[in-house]
Amino acid sequence: MHAEQSVRLERISQERFIQASVETVYDYVTQPDRWHEWHPTSLSADTGTCGSVPVGTRFTEIIDLLGIRVPLSYRVQIARCPHEFKTVFTSLAVDGSLHYFLQAQQGGTLFKRVLTYETELQLVTLHERMLELSRIALDQLKHRLEHLRD
Repeated sequence: MHAEQSVRLERISQERFIQASVETVYDYVTQPDRWHEWHPTSLSADTGTCGSVPVGTRFTEIIDLLGIRVPLSYRVQIARCPHEFKTVFTSLAVDGSLHYFLQAQQGGTLFKRVLTYETELQLVTLHERMLELSRIALDQLKHRLEHLRD
């Protein structure tokens, strides 16, 4: 009997304490055209605007998915400055959402990034690679923001 290949919803949730104000962190992470500065898979994004993107904004990003350039189409669902931001994305290879939660804490910000995605790609190492890339991204984000001036 042939087993049906299923699409599984995956979730990666990670957080970092960042020694920067919640407004500074929100402003920075909600500018997709700057994601390439801290996320290793982001090659470029075009929002057609400057600064944080508001609810309803549609934009595109090119990512490097295991060596393949994949264009993603996004739509911002939540933009509640400075505490929450969510955008959904779709592409030929992967669909999902990015959800950011920010909380002022001890003179800095507790930043939580939740990536939810599903794909029909049958890549055994994909989830582990995505976990590692998310770890690297958040470490780079923390470093970058802690070395900027408010």
